[in-house]
Amino acid sequence: MSYGERPYWDMSNQDVINAIDQDYRLPPPPDCPTVLHLLMLDCWQKERVQRPKFEQIVSALDKMIRKPSALKSCSQREKGTGSHLCALDCNFPSLSNAHEWLDAIKMGRYKENFDQAGLNTFDVVSRMTLEDLQRIGITLVGHQKKILNSIQLMKVHLNQLEPVEV
Repeated sequence: MSYGERPYWDMSNQDVINAIDQDYRLPPPPDCPTVLHLLMLDCWQKERVQRPKFEQIVSALDKMIRKPSALKSCSQREKGTGSHLCALDCNFPSLSNAHEWLDAIKMGRYKENFDQAGLNTFDVVSRMTLEDLQRIGITLVGHQKKILNSIQLMKVHLNQLEPVEV
């Protein structure tokens, strides 16, 4: 190889770099609890300031260790659904509005978008589609996926709260 030539591996990695720039992240490892994968996704945020601080990572891991049943119930419930996110399901009872939900899934930057569209209750948010997200200005594919996955978990939780007719 002469001076100025790019090594072969450099060009082959360009697709990997492009995929990351497009918010692509690897799926969870086999049998990985979805809350743990969500933590990994948070650590892989493109913007450094959006990544959790070390203390937050330690705290999240500590909570997982202290409540292993939450890890099992989340990973088993989500198995086969294609959903990678489960923090909402594990923490949903403590959330009281759409702003807290957006913060919990690290999408707080879209609070104004939701407010302007009148999307402020869980009932209304739980009926949102991809087209709705695009209409209110959420255009990043990774953010759309994260929000839609969380909405699916919200639906599951809301359905569990509704009384079942016998």
